[in-house]
Amino acid sequence: MSQRNTGVTSQVVNAEACPVKEVLDRVTGKWSVQIIVAAAHGPIRFTELERGVEGISRRMLTLTLRNLERDGLVTRTVHPTVPPKVEYELTEPARELHCTLLSLTEWAERNRVYIAESRASYDDEHRPELVDV
Repeated sequence: MSQRNTGVTSQVVNAEACPVKEVLDRVTGKWSVQIIVAAAHGPIRFTELERGVEGISRRMLTLTLRNLERDGLVTRTVHPTVPPKVEYELTEPARELHCTLLSLTEWAERNRVYIAESRASYDDEHRPELVDV
């Protein structure tokens, strides 16, 4: 019997992949990646993150930081000063993720010319012929 007919195999695969997909969706989000990169060099204040993550709104920064904190990727420390000083710092798993992001960035840099050439070649081969009317 094929997998298509039973549905059993696909249910098992989907059940296992769903949590992984959820984690990947969270940590590869546009703002999450930029926050992780910005906070990679040690504790950072909210306003420094706001300035360092181009285009992010205060609300989106707050929501993303809360999600990263909830996921255990960022710690939030409030220092008892007036006004209160709040710092965010990457946890060990987030520092590991940062190293992975750096590897991915290096791979992209090494292969960007190859990919651009491949795209151009593909486009040339698959360009529809222009027809004079």
